[in-house]
Amino acid sequence: MKEYATFAGGCFWCMVAPFDQLPGISSIRSGYAKDEQITSEAKQESEYVEAVQIVWDPSHIMFEELLNLYWQQIDPTDSGGQFSDRGPAYRAIIFYHNEKQKEAAFDSKKKLAQSGRFKHPIVTPILPFSFFYEAEEQQQDYYRKNTFHYKLYKEGSGRTDFLAQHWPKDRSYLKKVLTPMQYFVTQENGTEPPFTNLYWNNKKQGIYVDLLTGEALFKTSDQLPSHTGWPVFKRPILYGNIKKVPMQHETALKSKEGNNYLGLLLTEENSEYYQVNSAALRFIPTEKLKEEGYEDFLILF
Repeated sequence: MKEYATFAGGCFWCMVAPFDQLPGISSIRSGYAKDEQITSEAKQESEYVEAVQIVWDPSHIMFEELLNLYWQQIDPTDSGGQFSDRGPAYRAIIFYHNEKQKEAAFDSKKKLAQSGRFKHPIVTPILPFSFFYEAEEQQQDYYRKNTFHYKLYKEGSGRTDFLAQHWPKDRSYLKKVLTPMQYFVTQENGTEPPFTNLYWNNKKQGIYVDLLTGEALFKTSDQLPSHTGWPVFKRPILYGNIKKVPMQHETALKSKEGNNYLGLLLTEENSEYYQVNSAALRFIPTEKLKEEGYEDFLILF
C-alpha cells in the first residue's frame, strides 16, 4: 500500500534530503504544486509553489512522522517565502491528500504553536491537494548530483543556521538512518575498533566527506600510513570545515555544519595530525566525484 504526501518548503532542493533516508519512502520528486487544478492557459508563476511529492508506505512510517520532520526543515513563521528565497513560489505549504492527513496536519500545527518553540505565530497554510507536476530531471535529487554546490547554497541561504538554532538534532531520526556504530561515533563521541574499520588502510584515491552532511573533509593524498588502526591525515581539505573542540585531556574534531564527532587531534613533534573514525565518514573515489556533485575537487588529483 502506498500513500502520497506533498510538502512545499521553499527551494525544493532542500526538501528532498531530509526524507530520502527514511524507511518506507519509495520516491521523492521535486516539482510544483497548487491548491487548485492548473490549466496550461491559466498557469502563472505566482500560482504554484516549489514542492516535493513523497510516495511512502504507511506500514513502515506514519504521516505524523513526516509532518514532524517537515516542520524541522522550514521557518513556519514566514509567509513571504523561505530564507533567502522570496516570493509566492517559495511559500511553505502542507497539501493534504485526504481527511486523515488534513486532521493530522492541523493537529501537528497546533502542537507546534503550543510548544513555544517560535516567538511569532505559525502561519504555514494547510491546503487541499489537487495538482503536482514534476520539475526537469536536472532538478531531481540535486543534493546528490551537485553536493558541494547544494551545501554552499543551503548554508548561504540562511537555512542551515536557522534550523540549527531552532531544531537541535533529532536523535530518534538519526537512530533510524545510522548504524549503531555510526550513531555511537558521530553522536556520542565514540571510538570504533581499530584495524577493523573501513578506511584505516584505504589505498584508493578520492575524498572523505561527513557521513551526514556531505561536507568535504579529507583527501587520500593527505592520508598517512596508520599504526593506530584508524585513518590519519596531515590536514583537512578545508580547515574551515573542521572544528577543534578542547576536552579535558585531548582535542576533539567535529564537522562544522553537522557538529558530528569525527575523532581526535594528535600532536607529535610540534606537528598536528587528524585521527578520524571511519564510521564518521563516507568515501567518494575520484571516478565518482563528478557524479556525486564534487567535480570541483577533481583539481586536487
